[in-house]
Amino acid sequence: MVDGLGNPLRFILTGGQVHDSQAAQSLLNQLDLAGVNVIADKAYGTTALRQYIEAESGHYTIPPKSNAQQPWPCDYYVYCERHLIENYFNQLKNYRRIATRYDKLAHVFLEAIYMTAILTWIK
Repeated sequence: MVDGLGNPLRFILTGGQVHDSQAAQSLLNQLDLAGVNVIADKAYGTTALRQYIEAESGHYTIPPKSNAQQPWPCDYYVYCERHLIENYFNQLKNYRRIATRYDKLAHVFLEAIYMTAILTWIK
């Protein structure tokens, strides 16, 4: 998760078989969502996650999937700001240790991500 400037805020490391949207609510639990606009891609458009964001007095900009039975409105001009998270992942992958995942243990890999996040904040 990154803020509006593309700076890292929170990380959760999951297994390779776990979809990112399953960990999204536990990641959002760590933040105060009052007045916050959560921008995410179509995979995070589950009803439960959208209802959670609204229950916490937040807003969301998540486009509906093409097969959604009840599509909701989405401001695609705001959605274009999602590139900040993609830019951050690109910055992470500039570090060879992260891109190739040399570390076999999850806690060591997560610590390496924290180190790269610190280096990103310093720049």
